[in-house]
Amino acid sequence: MRVMVIVKANKDSEASVMPSERMLTEMGKFNEELVKAGVMLAGEGLHPSSKGKRVRFSGNKVSVIDGPFAETKELIAGFWLWQVRSIDEAVEWVRRMPNPADAQEGEIEIRPVFEAEDFGAEFTPELQEQEARLRAQVEAQNR
Repeated sequence: MRVMVIVKANKDSEASVMPSERMLTEMGKFNEELVKAGVMLAGEGLHPSSKGKRVRFSGNKVSVIDGPFAETKELIAGFWLWQVRSIDEAVEWVRRMPNPADAQEGEIEIRPVFEAEDFGAEFTPELQEQEARLRAQVEAQNR
């Protein structure tokens, strides 16, 4: 199963405070473990919400809201995409990671990624074929 591991933002990440060399080293070692175990598919840090935008849909109306966004605890500072056997395995990996908030309080959210079989009969063979074709195109573009 694939899971997204979401690193929640905090006051420092929203203020563009960069991680210390120690934290970058520890996180680099952790990422190496994930890669060697075949768990890590992707992972990135995100700029603060002040550099972002939100696009809101209301019926046919579309509006754009400039960052920063107020509720820091609801924001994302980074993410991983992992391939694990279960969500419990993902929890065990997260327990081993360095605290990305360094010495501060932090929170990690783990969410399963939808797979084709999760969509049921509505995900017709034609739609499955389209999805597979698009995934192959994306993979080819990223080589």
